[in-house]
Amino acid sequence: MRWALVKVCLAVTAMVVVAFAVPLGLVVKEMARDRAFTDAERQAATIGPSLSITTDRAQLQRAVLTTEPGAAGRMAVHIPASDEAGGVAVEIGSRRATRKDLETVRESGRASITEVRGGSALLQPTALGSGGIAVVEVFVPEDEVSNGVATAWLMLAGVGIALIVGSVAVADRLGVRMVEPARRLAGAAQDLGEGRLGTRVPEEGPTELRSAAAAFNSMADQVIQLLANERELAADLSHRLRTPLTVLRLNAASLGEGPAAEQTRAAVQQLEREVDTIIRTAREQRPQAQGQNGGPGAGCDASEVIRERMDFWSALAEDEGREVRLAGVDRTVRIPVARPELAAALDALLGNVFRHTAEGTAFAVDVHHSGDAVIVLVSDAGGGIADPKAALARGGSGRGGARGAVGSTGLGLDIVRRVAESTGGDVRIGRSVLGGTEVRIWIGLDGQRPQRRGRGHRVGRPRRGVSGRGGKPRFRSGTGPNL
Repeated sequence: MRWALVKVCLAVTAMVVVAFAVPLGLVVKEMARDRAFTDAERQAATIGPSLSITTDRAQLQRAVLTTEPGAAGRMAVHIPASDEAGGVAVEIGSRRATRKDLETVRESGRASITEVRGGSALLQPTALGSGGIAVVEVFVPEDEVSNGVATAWLMLAGVGIALIVGSVAVADRLGVRMVEPARRLAGAAQDLGEGRLGTRVPEEGPTELRSAAAAFNSMADQVIQLLANERELAADLSHRLRTPLTVLRLNAASLGEGPAAEQTRAAVQQLEREVDTIIRTAREQRPQAQGQNGGPGAGCDASEVIRERMDFWSALAEDEGREVRLAGVDRTVRIPVARPELAAALDALLGNVFRHTAEGTAFAVDVHHSGDAVIVLVSDAGGGIADPKAALARGGSGRGGARGAVGSTGLGLDIVRRVAESTGGDVRIGRSVLGGTEVRIWIGLDGQRPQRRGRGHRVGRPRRGVSGRGGKPRFRSGTGPNL
């Protein structure tokens, strides 16, 4: 926008300069020509009194030499033949005009300018005392006709260039005054879209941009208020669940002993913790200028979270006769994702495995740290997903395969996708080495999209499994899926 304004101003100023400078230059040239020939007419008129008195050559030569062009050899007098001159024509000085031009002026009685070699000649008819017509010829060189024209044109060109440069400078300042507020407004809109809710725009610049900045700031305030209202609403709704959860916990406590009772009590406790987490998160007052993941302290140890969630799901896997493998969680792997978000994403994927594959279907979870990213792979030996693109869409058809997507809303994979994209990563669905579905979660560690490795890269062998109840290992070691 700034350079467009400068270009427009440059074009307009150049047209104005040309429109005025070219005609003015032509006027200057014409004025110099008129000045030269007016001076020549004045010099020719000084010979008129002498011609009216005498036609004697000697006297006329003296009169011609007293003039400036005569002394420079640029004046000539042509007297026609007469009885007073002995029937012989008298010519004083060097003739440059043709005789035809002289006769034409003598017959017409009007002064004339004719082009000659090296310049122009003024032919001025003058009446003689004897009644004849003499012609006074004054030669005007070309340099006198254009005397001062070049200097005037240079001055006009300098003035024109100065006007153009000045207009460009003014247009650039005006462009900066208009463009900078617009650029700040665009940057603030991008920051607000990335979740920096504390972004505001200074109300500066032209009236329209000040109005736009005020509207943007008002919109940002309303967004914050709406988000606060949504958090309070979520907290209130979650708080209403505490009463029925209390009843459910009391009923679960009366179930006695046994695997089913233990699982029920564990599920109720987990549900209570999740409700408490929702209430605390909803009412938490976060800084307005926080990053995408809630600030520096929002990360977690991916290995610890995955081990914890796999302990929870391993009990159900053992009851259904599923073979489970866990690899790559033997060391601390810090990621910029909040612990509840990672746990929710992993629960969504493992819940899909149990919901959409037959009992006895094996599955695996592998973690790989590639330097700038962490890759979490959840694989199963089921029938796979028929349409991975639709499965990743919010509200899509969910997992395909032999059992279809009955009862699926597609929100689970959308939760996983949003967690990955919040770090600059993404989610991919493909075929696993187990024969079923492989969901790859790319979690960026620096906020940039991680560089993908080729299909042939493989994760190393897992170093440790996770034990189930009674100390029996339920995670088989082996080669992880392709990355």
